[in-house]
Formats: sequence, C-alpha cells, structure tokens
Amino acid sequence: MKIGLVGLPNVGKSTLFNALTKSEAQAENYPFCTIEPNVGIVAVPDERLDKLSDMYDTLKKTPAVVEFVDIAGLVKNAGKGEGLGNQFLSNIRSVNAILEVVRCFDDDNVTHVDGGVDPVRDVETINYELIFSDIEIVEKRIKAVEKNATHGNKEDKAIFDVLTRAREHLLAGKFILMDEFTEEEQAILNDYNLLTTKKIMYVANVKEEEILTENDHVKALREYVAENYPSSVVFVVSAKIEAELAQLDDEDRDMFLEDLGLTESGLNQVIRNGYYMLDLITYFTAGKKECRAWQIKKGTKAPGAAGKIHSDFERGFIRAEVTRWDKLLEAGSEAKAKEMAFTRVEGKEYVVCDGDTIYFRFNV
Repeated sequence: MKIGLVGLPNVGKSTLFNALTKSEAQAENYPFCTIEPNVGIVAVPDERLDKLSDMYDTLKKTPAVVEFVDIAGLVKNAGKGEGLGNQFLSNIRSVNAILEVVRCFDDDNVTHVDGGVDPVRDVETINYELIFSDIEIVEKRIKAVEKNATHGNKEDKAIFDVLTRAREHLLAGKFILMDEFTEEEQAILNDYNLLTTKKIMYVANVKEEEILTENDHVKALREYVAENYPSSVVFVVSAKIEAELAQLDDEDRDMFLEDLGLTESGLNQVIRNGYYMLDLITYFTAGKKECRAWQIKKGTKAPGAAGKIHSDFERGFIRAEVTRWDKLLEAGSEAKAKEMAFTRVEGKEYVVCDGDTIYFRFNV
C-alpha cells in the first residue's frame, strides 16, 4: 500500500508525515518548506503476525508495509504556475490512495496561505489542482492518439473514446467515476495513473484539546465530503499528538492514548481506512525461518496470492494448505492443526480470506 500526502502549505502535512513515519522531514511555519518529496516506509501493526511469530519462535518476522510520500504544499492555480506549480503531483501518480490533510484548527501563530481557516475551500482548492493536473495528462494523450483513432486503429480508438469521456468529467470540475466505465475501460484509465481516479482519505488536523470533539471546521468538512465525495472517508487526528506518540515506545504509547481517551493512533486510522478503501486483506506464511504478512486484494484466488511471493509459485501452483491463523494458534503446531482437521487443502479457485495462513505447493 502506497499513500501520497497532499494539502495546502502549513496544514500540518509534513508534521503528520514525520509522525507517521518517524522521519525528520522539514516541517516549518512557512509555505513551501517541503520541496523534494519525502518518502517513508512503515510496518503495518498486526498482533496476528506477532502471535504466529511467537508460536514458531521464528528467526525473522516480516510485516506488511505502507509507503508514504509527502509532496510540497499546493496552492490555488498551481497548475498555472502559482506557488511551486503542480509538477510535484507527478511524484504521487504511482500511489494507491491519497491522504488529503485538511487544517481544522484556528491558530493566529500558524500562517494560512489563503488568509484564514476554511476546510471546504481548502479541499476545493486541492481537488481542483488534482483535476487540472489530470486534464493536462488526458489532453496530451488524446492528442497523441486522435489521428490513428480517426483512421480506424482499434486500440487507439478505444483509448481516444475512454479519455474523451474522462475529459468530460474533468472539464465539468468533477472526479472521474470509475464505476461508469467497464473493466476494460478502467484498465485503460489505470495506465495513466490519474489522480482523480484514486481513493482519497480526508484527515482533519485539529488541536490536541479538540481531538475528542467535533469542532465546526470538522463538521463542515464531513458534510462537504459526504455530499460531494461519498466514497471517501473523513477522520480526525492531531498532528501534534501523533508527533508525541512517535517519540514513545509501545507501552508508553498505549498509556498515552488511554489517558487521552483514544482507542487508536492516527497511523492505525490511516492503515485501517486504507485497507478498507483499497479492498485489501492480509494472509500469512509462517514457519521457523520466517513469519510474514502479505497484502492482497480482497477476492484474490490462491494462485494470485502465491504470485505475491514469487511468480513461479503462481505459474506452477498445485494446491494451497490453508489454516486460519487463530486455529493454528489453538492447535499449537502445523501437525496438530492437520490432526484436528483445521487445515484444508484448496485448489486454484479458492478465494483467499483475511487471516489465512497458507503453505503453497507448486512445481515448475
């Protein structure tokens, strides 16, 4: 899972990035302190992997990971050259989802690039820049294939038709709705990594003392997103709290969260919502040498899941020996799990479930 952070300058984006990734990216109280994109990789916390590793007394534990990319703050008319321009958006075209950081706190000591706090305006500013950036990509490609498309080239005609429809959405000031395209058409759109086709999570950054209350800024943001982007999610974090959590060990972090009345950190919220929006699940491979968590799309069949490990596993797939992680723990060993009939042998049509522990048989 790869997530790109976007937002206006001074909304707490780089502070949140630093907290999520335990990095030291520049995060100062002035516009455009981030120039080059910052990248951080974070392990996905998963107690199931921890328990399996303990059971096997494994030599190596490898969690699933999330990659975060933080780019320069955008401003209105970035696509026309204002601020640093929108060329920085190219740095997040390869991400799976976008985390849009929205300032939802008042503080006279923190400069706002547009003069005052208005989360709805800020979201509109950022989203229009995503649209303008996609228009540029789409129009260039339409121009490139138009001649061949009009002369009967089927492949270019298909691309031309799909991108022309996509452009209609964009020129109307709307995101591209993938559900309005067939699977074949979606595959064409996916080739261009268009920003407005990606899943977006909106994170409302609030003051520490407002973390448990919905201030008017957060309420306005929720209402706007629900009406205009119903497939997106909104959740609340305090970048300041996350920065403090990043300095603590696991035990102290849990105590700090409890003292604040919180059940999970901002990082966990990002990961949980990211898995939900991207339809991701986790399966495990486990043994003495290594216990490992693997991210796959919900609905992936056993050979496809095997291919995440190595293409040979998918190409030469024979069968999968599947045990639910909790049933494997209950049995205490693979041999006992088989004896207790917890382990099933599944073929090529088996759809992998979240929490499966799998041993793949293959031959190439």
